[in-house]
Amino acid sequence: MYYAFPILGLKMSAEVCGIIGLIFLGGAYMAEGFTGGFNGVTKSQINSGKALGMNRLQLARYVVFPQGLALSVPALAANIIFLIKETSIFSVIAIPELTNTAMDLIGMYYRSNEYLFMLVVAYAIILIPLILILNWLEKRVRYGAFGN
Repeated sequence: MYYAFPILGLKMSAEVCGIIGLIFLGGAYMAEGFTGGFNGVTKSQINSGKALGMNRLQLARYVVFPQGLALSVPALAANIIFLIKETSIFSVIAIPELTNTAMDLIGMYYRSNEYLFMLVVAYAIILIPLILILNWLEKRVRYGAFGN
């Protein structure tokens, strides 16, 4: 996008192109996560709801959405972590990010071990709390305690 849009006459900053690119990438992966979750709701569950006299809206609200969302959470959590790690593609269009900054510092000061260790620590500080929150959410949804 960053290199193709100017050919079409659209001029956007690197930050905007990077964000739009991640939105498209994340949207595609998230849509697949939701699709997999909703396809995981069995026909017998839907038929049971119909047997109870539920209309389409009630089936969606009380049967398909709760189960489909619960089945989608693991895939969505993995996709969120994947997108955070994919921010390194920003360096291709000259947006500084963690890995690129660490490589610049290594090039300036020739201290690779220290800066690579700091890079690992920075990613750990970002990802470990996120992973803990997503695991907590996954357990809550899995055991039906989300509304409590």
